[in-house]
Amino acid sequence: MRYGKLDALVNNAGVASISLLDELRVDDWEEMIDVNLKGVLYGIAAALPVFRKQGFGHFVNTASTAGLITKPTMSVYSGTKFAVRAISEGLRQEAGDKLRVTIISPGFVQADIAKSVTNPEVKAQIADTMDKMAISPDAIARAIAFAIEQPADVDVGEIVIRPTAQG
Repeated sequence: MRYGKLDALVNNAGVASISLLDELRVDDWEEMIDVNLKGVLYGIAAALPVFRKQGFGHFVNTASTAGLITKPTMSVYSGTKFAVRAISEGLRQEAGDKLRVTIISPGFVQADIAKSVTNPEVKAQIADTMDKMAISPDAIARAIAFAIEQPADVDVGEIVIRPTAQG
């Protein structure tokens, strides 16, 4: 650590290889579990000892609005994002009064996540929807900054941020 401390860890990796379960894209399922779920766990494993030792720290874990409700083609992706929410809540309860945990649940964001979709029809549908209503990544960054800049005794548990046009 160049500056001698770690103030916050933002777990923000994700892939959305969404498809119907009938398509049995098991490799896609494995990738989503490895990146979306294990990535968060490995981030926690890296930062938690540092946070404990220094007596403060803030985890910001990116879930998704898909972690609040699931839709056809999104079962596994939603499952990973529901799991991120559950792990984050468990971490919050275990953290004590010195560590903070925030879940960021974005809706449609202008991002490259559609590139990881292997079903061509679903990929085209997502790309079209993003073109019509996705919000800027800057909106997510501002939400994260809001949570982090709160006083040490304030823990922002979750921020759901989505386009006004998203149902």
